[in-house]
Amino acid sequence: MKNRIVILGGGESGVGAAILAQAQGFDVFLSDKKEIKEAYRNELAQRNIPFEEKQHTEELIYSADEVIKSPGIPENTPIVKALRQKGIAVISEIEFAGRYTNAVKVCITGSNGKTTTTMLIYHILKNAGLNVGLAGNVGKSFAWQVAETNFDYYVLELSSFQLDGMTNFKAEVSILMNITPDHLDRYDYNFQNYVDSKFRITQNQTQSDFFIYCADDDVILQELKKREDLKVSKVPFSVLKPVENGAYADDKNVYLNHQHADLTMPIQDLAIKGKHNVYNSMAASLAAKLLEIRKEHIRESLMTFKSVEHRLEFVMRIRGVEYINDSKATNVNSTWYALESMTNPTVWIVGGTDKGNDYSALVDLVKDKVKAIVCMGVDNSKILKAFDGLKPIADTHSLEEAMKVAYGISENGDTVLLSPCCASFDLFENYEDRGHKFKEAVRNL
Repeated sequence: MKNRIVILGGGESGVGAAILAQAQGFDVFLSDKKEIKEAYRNELAQRNIPFEEKQHTEELIYSADEVIKSPGIPENTPIVKALRQKGIAVISEIEFAGRYTNAVKVCITGSNGKTTTTMLIYHILKNAGLNVGLAGNVGKSFAWQVAETNFDYYVLELSSFQLDGMTNFKAEVSILMNITPDHLDRYDYNFQNYVDSKFRITQNQTQSDFFIYCADDDVILQELKKREDLKVSKVPFSVLKPVENGAYADDKNVYLNHQHADLTMPIQDLAIKGKHNVYNSMAASLAAKLLEIRKEHIRESLMTFKSVEHRLEFVMRIRGVEYINDSKATNVNSTWYALESMTNPTVWIVGGTDKGNDYSALVDLVKDKVKAIVCMGVDNSKILKAFDGLKPIADTHSLEEAMKVAYGISENGDTVLLSPCCASFDLFENYEDRGHKFKEAVRNL
């Protein structure tokens, strides 16, 4: 009798998992508590994959041999708790797909910078002529690609939620950009739980695999001291000090010096600007070097890369005021980098669903860089309290209202920066929806 696979969640990840499970000959069923988008519903119907939406039928779910859970579904959801109690394995789409590919997997995680780094690595490998797929938190579903394509390499951006559902999966090259408090609402407000989740990127790695990490991140360094049994080859990068067998940068250049392969590149030649992008460029360059990509391919790719949408994305200039969309900044550290890179007086639009943020790390930057603060959210009380008395601050509850205020405050030579520091779910579907609507609102000014 065929093993029964049940998939929870009918988005990109879940539908991809269903397609792979069907291709591997499993008895498949997909269940989504919400309405499934039409494109995904059609995909399931055309392939004759049984599914349900707007409900979870318990007898159909509890009959599973294994359950694949979409990353957006929290562990404490009643259906997931019940599955665990019944001893039914609950895994992620990434864990499942990893079983059916022999491709080399480059996996990137971190609280910030992972999307840009992922896209940059993909850009370098593609430019070098490798047969490479892009998946995880970006691109198409990993499982879907494993089912229908035959890539030799995958570049995978992995969130902590995806990592949590992985047990036997192994990355040949793993990258940890940084660890700062984020998503603590999903980790019982215990930072160590979140740190442990991020370090799952190294699980099952051996001496023949590589772990690229930021040597300027105290949390990572402290954790590495505790994990002396980590067998993987460690490759650091830093902007604070020269490192051996890794990458580092000073005020002028980026230096790659891994296993006698030297590359020096002026920072001004990098296509993407800002200190955070020096980190992203070093991590991506190291990954490419470890895969034996030639120096000229790396150099050329770093000079031609286009920035990620919704990450410090220049929208347009109106009345001498530039508008920047940084909707992807959903935590304090990400917004810290955005504010740090500002060179004009900045009208900062901030707010959304707070994830246990500590805004104190932004106070000095607000004093130095910010002209006025425009809060945009259903409940802005925590932000209003954090920055009370520092700068003029407005309390708005819609994008339209926030844009009206920002437009009124800003003058020739200013920057209006949307860098929300929070999740988007109070007013928007997701950070992409927030970013698209911001750009639309700017164009309508």
